[in-house]
Amino acid sequence: MKQDERAPFVRALYRARVAAYAPGEFVEQESFMRACEIRALAHHAGIATGVSVLDLCCGIGGPGRFITQELGCDYLGVDYSADAIDIARQRAGDLSCRFEVARVPPIPPGPFDVVILLETMLAFVEKEPLLREISRALTAGGRFAFTFEAGLPLTEGERERMPDADTVWLVQIDEMLATLDRAGLVVRWQEDCTQSHANTAESLTEAFAADAVDIAAQIGDEALEELLSAHRLWSDWLRAGRVRKIAFVAEKG
Repeated sequence: MKQDERAPFVRALYRARVAAYAPGEFVEQESFMRACEIRALAHHAGIATGVSVLDLCCGIGGPGRFITQELGCDYLGVDYSADAIDIARQRAGDLSCRFEVARVPPIPPGPFDVVILLETMLAFVEKEPLLREISRALTAGGRFAFTFEAGLPLTEGERERMPDADTVWLVQIDEMLATLDRAGLVVRWQEDCTQSHANTAESLTEAFAADAVDIAAQIGDEALEELLSAHRLWSDWLRAGRVRKIAFVAEKG
């Protein structure tokens, strides 16, 4: 998917995404997180009324709009896709959240009480420069709330099988913890989401396959097959423990 071709995908996948989640768990997220997991991460990060929040790589802003509506924070979402930001702004309506087009990194200077990064850490080849910028953008005692795909780097064979493999850069948990520490960020809370995300990946795969004819009519057969292939791989890897999914909240020391 090209950077500014988000709208056709959002339209084409909407019905299947709604079907894939339990009632109340779909909030227009473009990820494996459920609404209850987004809410829990926000709670442990201390997001509340008056708290300034920066959401990196926010996409169409579903989780950000959900957090803003539930918790009343001062929210800014940034994403490099102008198409995604247009959708986020349209869907925000009267909500007091802001969205801006921006490449990450660099990070908006802030300072912010909380920075969040959902389901996108794996897209950054060099994680330490990103974490150092996030740390600089946080207030003293500020929190970085994120999800993280943990595992050994993909083998050549795995990269050949995974569509958009140039956005999948895994590292092991010990390496991530050490990198956070060097950036001045101390983990205060973590939760393993591997099983729930494996379930969601499988449910999404089934929903996309069930709605394949309509989806292909909107985005094409090749894009549909890449979508299904990627979700099948994630489901397999999470089930087998090849990749673990962890939610973290780290505090700026």
